Order: sequence, then C-alpha cells, then structure tokens
Amino acid sequence: MKRILLFLIHLWFVPGISAQQLPQLSEKAQISLMTCAAGEELYYAFGHSAFRVQDSVLGLDIVYNYGTFDFEKPNFYLNFAKGKLIYSLSRRSFETFLYEYELEKRWIKEQILDLNQEEVNRLFAFFEENYRPENRDYLYDPLFNNCSNITGTILKEQFGDALVFNGDHLEKQYTFRQLVRQFLPTNSWGAFGIDLAFGAITDRKATLEEHLFLPYYAMSQMQNTTKDGNPLVKRERKILDYPEPTYHGTFMTSPLFWFTLLFLFVLVVTYLDKTHGTRHRWLDFFLFLFSGIAGISILLLWLATDHTVTERNFNFLWLLPTNAIVAFFIVNNGTRAPWLTNYLWFAIGALGVALILWISGIQVLSPITILLMLILITRYLFLLKRI
Repeated sequence: MKRILLFLIHLWFVPGISAQQLPQLSEKAQISLMTCAAGEELYYAFGHSAFRVQDSVLGLDIVYNYGTFDFEKPNFYLNFAKGKLIYSLSRRSFETFLYEYELEKRWIKEQILDLNQEEVNRLFAFFEENYRPENRDYLYDPLFNNCSNITGTILKEQFGDALVFNGDHLEKQYTFRQLVRQFLPTNSWGAFGIDLAFGAITDRKATLEEHLFLPYYAMSQMQNTTKDGNPLVKRERKILDYPEPTYHGTFMTSPLFWFTLLFLFVLVVTYLDKTHGTRHRWLDFFLFLFSGIAGISILLLWLATDHTVTERNFNFLWLLPTNAIVAFFIVNNGTRAPWLTNYLWFAIGALGVALILWISGIQVLSPITILLMLILITRYLFLLKRI
C-alpha cells in the first residue's frame, strides 16, 4: 500500500517518471482509445482522440491527450500562421477529462484494446516517457500529425507488423478535402475559409492510414484492425451518451447570404454606372484591394510557411495578388492607362484557368467562390468597356 501511495504522489506531482520508477501494472490494467464527439468550435469540429490507462488494483485512471495547445504561449498566433504550431501531450485524471465533455454534452466512446499485461506496461511506459518535458511537444499538422492519426502511429510503432489495418469498412478512399467537408457544412465560414486556404495537395486521395487524421475514422479503423490475427478491440462501450451534435448556423449569417448580397449590390451599381456613364471608383478600389490581399495571403501560406496543407494553392489565379497594387492606380488615375486593357484580359484569363483546374479536379474550390468570381468578372468587363 505504501508503494502505491508513493507512486500516485510521483505521478501527479512529478512531470515525468523514468521507466525504472514505474511499477508494474496489474493483470487487471487496461488501455483504451477514447473517441469524443465533434463540438461547435472550429477546432472541435472533427472530434477528438485520447488514450486512457486504467488499473483498478492501483486505483489508476489517467488520460493521455495529444491534442493539447496553449493560446498563451509566446507567439502562438504567429507560429500558427507560419506553420510552426506546437501541440503537447498532456496527462490528467479521467474525471477531469470527462468533466469538460459533460459540460458540452458531447458523447465519448471507449474502445478497450486487447493487450496482455506486458503490452499494457510497455505502452504505459511509452506514454510516461513521452510525457517527459523534453519529449511531450510535437509539431502539429492538421492532416498528417494530429491527436487522431498519432494514435495509429503509436500503435504501429509499438506492435509493428503484428498490427494490421484492414480497409474493408471504407466505402471508398476519399480525398483530404472530401473528408474535411464531411464534418463542416459547405455554406459555413469555417468550410469556406478552409477551402480557400487548402491547396491542391489536399485533393489527392488519402491512404487508408491517412484517413486516421479524423477521430471518427480512427475509431472505425480500430474496429477493423487486428493484432497477431485477432481483433485489436476487445470491447466497446459508451462513456457519455449524447446525440450527435448538429450545426446551428443560420442562412442569414452564412457566406452564401452575404456574398449574394454583395453580388446583387455590384450588379446594381454596375448597371447604374453603365446607364449614367459614371464609375464608382471606390467600389473598384475595395474589390481590387481585398482580392489582392487575399491572393498575397494565399501565396505567402504556400511559399513562406511550413504548412503542408496550403501547398499548390491555385486560388491566387482568381484572387490576383497584383490587384492590390492596381487598386491604387484605379482609384487615383482612373482607367486611362494603356496597359490596363491587357491587365484586365490577363485577370479574366487567370480566372478562367482557375475554373479549368477546378473542373479537371486538380484543385477543388468552394462552390461559394462562384459568386466572388462573378463579382470580379462583372467589374473587369465593365472596366474594359470604359477604357
């Protein structure tokens, strides 16, 4: 009993425990994968995965969570923009972990792994070693290295070729973008922003193991995984039983609503300009400026950061970065420059190329971008007639 008490004191108050200090977990110890329901916030929209270690003999019940990040860390938002976001392995009691999901009414399902005592102790020792301050941080990637697919990586590293991921449960292999869209309504700001920022790299089909970046798919994969020819999951149970969360957005707050209003406004202004021989130069200024800034941001995410998901992003073809410069010329000097005709035809041609890439499947765009493209081409064609 004294040994157990000393162990628990070390576990909760010492940052990490060496393998030599770890006691042997009993035969009743078990390790499980917990999958948590999606939430309303964008960073909860895809669910969550975590490991649980239990030993009723030692009174041990711990959750090892690879999805921990800290907004208060120095340069958090700058590092996020640069693709250098650091996530950490955290360790907390099961009761503390459970409390958050009870408050948010999000379900939790548990899959108890069929492991022998030696394997349980080996995996437990791995978690504790990984929790040491020098080991717990890792470079996060939303598709290739997050709290969900890291679970498959850990199990594969621990059990090697004895662990086999079967893919019979998948109806088809989806692209990364298709997988993301399964969890976000197309007509939402989150989905629109992701489609705008994600490059063509996300339009290739994900491999079987790459599907594990989504916790729901990781849970399904565990049901179809064997170790030494036997099912990896020994038993499943619901820890919290709440309905699947639903999207609560309204049409009037959606991007489709606001971009439709903007498109109608641009059509009316353009009609009035054409009818009265005028030009609302400030409308052109803001359209060129903001489309140019968006294009610059897309290129920077591709070329100047470590993000993998933003590579080969051809949205800059219709959101031309050079528009940000042309905007100041148009508002100050009108439309009398001889090169402007060529530039406008170039802009229309680049927009056409973006559409071709979309139709060919090289890079799939958000359907909502059609409205923005129509807004830009409406003013491009109007300005061509004014030159």
